[in-house]
Amino acid sequence: MTMQDRVLIAGAGPVGMVAAANLVRHGVPVTVLEANASLSDESRASTFHPPTLDMLDRLGAARPLIAQGLIAPQFQYRTRRDGLVAQFDFGAIADATAHPFRLQCEQSRLTRILLAQLQSAEDFEIVFSSEVRDVAQAADGVQVSVQRNGRNEIERGRYLIGADGARSETRGALGIDFEGFTWPERFLVVSTPFDFHAVIHDLVHVNYVADPQRWHFLLQTPAAWRIMFPVRPDESDELALSQDFAQSLMATLVPGINAYEITHTTLYRVHQRVATTFRKGRAFLVGDAAHINNPLGGMGMNGGIHDAINLTERLAAVWHGTREESELDRFDRQRRLVTKEYVERQSIQNKKDLENPGTAFRDRLIEIAASAEKTRAYLLATSMISSLKRAEELG
Repeated sequence: MTMQDRVLIAGAGPVGMVAAANLVRHGVPVTVLEANASLSDESRASTFHPPTLDMLDRLGAARPLIAQGLIAPQFQYRTRRDGLVAQFDFGAIADATAHPFRLQCEQSRLTRILLAQLQSAEDFEIVFSSEVRDVAQAADGVQVSVQRNGRNEIERGRYLIGADGARSETRGALGIDFEGFTWPERFLVVSTPFDFHAVIHDLVHVNYVADPQRWHFLLQTPAAWRIMFPVRPDESDELALSQDFAQSLMATLVPGINAYEITHTTLYRVHQRVATTFRKGRAFLVGDAAHINNPLGGMGMNGGIHDAINLTERLAAVWHGTREESELDRFDRQRRLVTKEYVERQSIQNKKDLENPGTAFRDRLIEIAASAEKTRAYLLATSMISSLKRAEELG
């Protein structure tokens, strides 16, 4: 094949755009292939963890993102029966990060910030309406078949990064299995402009409310509150998406308030899956293309951004000849094992905790909150700093 001397990236979501920005920062030419006609405006993920903000700061994107978001220094665990159980403050790990808080901000804002910064860069190119359909590899590069304007066209590069989401065409074209399972429940997200701070005492921007019948979380973004509820297998999609059903769930949040302005609802299935490998030759998987998990704890997008930084730092070093090609094997070894050890396990445990808020759950949280040492360890884990340290230990 005739190789174009650049890295191809499938997908212009937050993970793909971070990968592009970090490669361009290191002087590596990039072409981003996005299946849609423009950047997505869906809110989807909206929590940025402290180490993710540290990474984005090196790309010049943290400050403008923070300016558009809500700083959330604390998060809470509550139960429907007992109210507030424990509150945690990221100030306890201020020595481990330059951003000791979560940032609540829709992921679509990050992609637009990065695109605005990259558009004038000589090494950056983005091509919309370009869906990956097939991938072929040779010793010195990759060839990607792209569906564009009703025609099949070919893009060539030295490497390919698949950041094209949970239904990744890149992963399928590479023949990589996506092992795991699908939860029987679906998740319903309801958005409302209602001011919960006015009616729930001491509420913060991020709140998890445990209940054995129907847990929920309350998460504030700049535009609205987002409330997530589980939907049982016996409740149909048609029922779950009805206004009456959403209002019935919302009516359980605050006694005496039975009607809310609902601006949007989203119903989706929830998976826990990890690709059997994150590397195949000159092609790599990052973000949802490589792993998906339930959203409790906000680890999906953040883990994907961590993938992107890990991979592109190594890719840039190999590109410029300061590291051998074998350096790229460390990406798969580190990120795949960390995903299985931390992200998948922690997100599954988060769900179980909200479903089973017994005495052990309350006592464990109270014990953690009462100890500075345990609080620090807990925050390092929930912020994903511990997972990054673990990745380094894997070599």
